Amino acid sequence: MAAASDSLTRQSTLSDYAAQVAGCTRCRLAQGRTQVVFGVGDPDADLMFVGEAPGFHEDQQGFPFVGQAGKLLDRLLAGIGLERGDVYIANILKCRPPGNRDPQPDEIEACESHLFRQMELIEPRVVATLGNFATKLLSGKQHGITRVHGVVQETTLGGRRVALYPLYHPAAALYTPAMLRTLEEDFSRIPALLEHELPAPAPVIQLPVRRPLATATAQEQLGLF
Repeated sequence: MAAASDSLTRQSTLSDYAAQVAGCTRCRLAQGRTQVVFGVGDPDADLMFVGEAPGFHEDQQGFPFVGQAGKLLDRLLAGIGLERGDVYIANILKCRPPGNRDPQPDEIEACESHLFRQMELIEPRVVATLGNFATKLLSGKQHGITRVHGVVQETTLGGRRVALYPLYHPAAALYTPAMLRTLEEDFSRIPALLEHELPAPAPVIQLPVRRPLATATAQEQLGLF
């Protein structure tokens, strides 16, 4: 009974906060939006997905990931036995940038507290970031998604320790079969993360003591792509 009561309180508090955010005017994006896209899913979800910003369809309908990328996200979830009602989906920005341009630093700064408050209320155990912007913001590192996708990072979000799991944005895989296969492989590890079966750290490879500087630089550059 206590658990059910906690769940109702969480849902009510999250709904109240969504109503507050619906009138947000912290940044310039409020001037051109149709509506705030707060988030959708299970307030008690153990798994939370965080994307970049709403697109055209999201701005019109008020829900994240409702376009083609959203349909692919649904497929990927189904592939691991989940659906939208089992997870929570949100974006860094709650308003659509004009022309779907990249979020600006001041817009992220103005909006990020909304996302962190969502995390405090939902208390997910695994946060899967979709794409570069979400990954860099929540990891606090500047590594590109190509370098860190599928690599679990332990961090503190919303005042709790979580497993941060970077993923390619589904939009990037819509027309690229190789990237789609990578996304499917990365998604296949999510059930184990939800069971706290975190993969063992990668073995440390001992590098030669004498290593040409040019070679090291080349390998480091390759790691950025």
